[in-house]
Amino acid sequence: MARLFGTDGVRGLANRDITAELALDLAVAAAHVLAERGEFSGHRPRAVLGRDTRVSSQFLSSAVAAGLASAGVDVLDVGTIPTPAIAHLTGSTGADLGVVISASHNPMPDNGIKFFARGGLKLPDSVEEAIEARIGEPWERPTGADVGDITVASDLGGDYVVHLAASVADFAGREAPLSGLTIVVDGAHGAASTIGPAALRAAGARVITIHCEPDGRNINANAGSTHMGLLCEAVVSNGADMGVAYDGDADRCLAVDHTGAIVNGDLMMGLLALAMRDAGSLYRQTMVATVMSNLGLHHAMRDAGIDIVETAVGDRYVLEAMREGGYTLGGEQSGHIIVSRYASTGDGVLSSLLLASAVAAGGPLRDLAAGIATLPQVLVNVSGVDRSRVHTDEELTREVDRVRTELGDAGRVLLRASGTEPLVRVMVEAETMDNARTHADSLAATVADRLAL
Repeated sequence: MARLFGTDGVRGLANRDITAELALDLAVAAAHVLAERGEFSGHRPRAVLGRDTRVSSQFLSSAVAAGLASAGVDVLDVGTIPTPAIAHLTGSTGADLGVVISASHNPMPDNGIKFFARGGLKLPDSVEEAIEARIGEPWERPTGADVGDITVASDLGGDYVVHLAASVADFAGREAPLSGLTIVVDGAHGAASTIGPAALRAAGARVITIHCEPDGRNINANAGSTHMGLLCEAVVSNGADMGVAYDGDADRCLAVDHTGAIVNGDLMMGLLALAMRDAGSLYRQTMVATVMSNLGLHHAMRDAGIDIVETAVGDRYVLEAMREGGYTLGGEQSGHIIVSRYASTGDGVLSSLLLASAVAAGGPLRDLAAGIATLPQVLVNVSGVDRSRVHTDEELTREVDRVRTELGDAGRVLLRASGTEPLVRVMVEAETMDNARTHADSLAATVADRLAL
């Protein structure tokens, strides 16, 4: 049977894959596993629960609350709130568990369930596996006063906004650090539709909003960080200094400069790394990024005296490397950015605040981003192949080595096997788009020939 937990919790089509029954059973199993690990030792257990704006999040959240309470866990139901807010509140309230109902940037019909351990950290794979193994097992149910309370705690959203405003003030070294900036916010009709603009205003910005009117069915619909065309237009038409776009649960953010050009996660990380280096808060002058980050970022950071630790694709791997090395900044090209001084996970609203503070202090976003070149990148998906042999076929390895030698320091080659399909992704970066395309197509043809099923 396929593993229920993926790289970012449990996710699938709501009311088919992700049912109320599954949500309840997962909550009960999580309570039992964490109790047996001693997470609840010596006190009555407590969980913080939140959700995004999907209509299905309502019944799934109710099912999780019911499951936790039936297992003797008190529940603080925060309501609609970004995923990173639950991570923060799990830590700030001293809760033993955090749970979010969201499918992030996925389309509205999907949904998911994500757990955070005490302190707002993601659960290790071993704990997720233990929870999955316990689903549906017989158990001794508490009764009477031993069942859990469910308390509406929507006021905690305000605490999160206060935390965000304090964080950006600390980062910038001054109060109201965004004073004078006009920022357009695209909330993706998602969980940050209210909190994102509120946090930016609390930091002093003038805010114009688009796609901040969730109705339960429009989350991520031609909006947010995966559909940025309307944000680009709004920034230019309003004469704004910049724009920011969140996804459905606001764990990621991308930006737009005053000309309407998109500033991706690589550029955002690079600018934050430079600001943190200058402030003395970039640990060991090092940032963490995945193998998909553009070579242009590597070159710019090298020239600035900043090292990059590379990880596999996925914010959980970035987090693991940051924790192991004690690093203070990491993220992905997609806009998941982690600044460990202020957050235990990727936080799109926090990222937008910190980037805006760098703009307020250092000049237009376009000028700042111009210092980090982006090399042309071509990605080709080759399907119908044996992905298990992508790194063992000798002829393919020789062809990859040949292209790498030809590109030298001016380009990069990456072959990645899909984790779920008979597919290999070929990525080539080079000084020109024509050069990148030529090499990518050549390597893709070799993959198709050598690894054909």
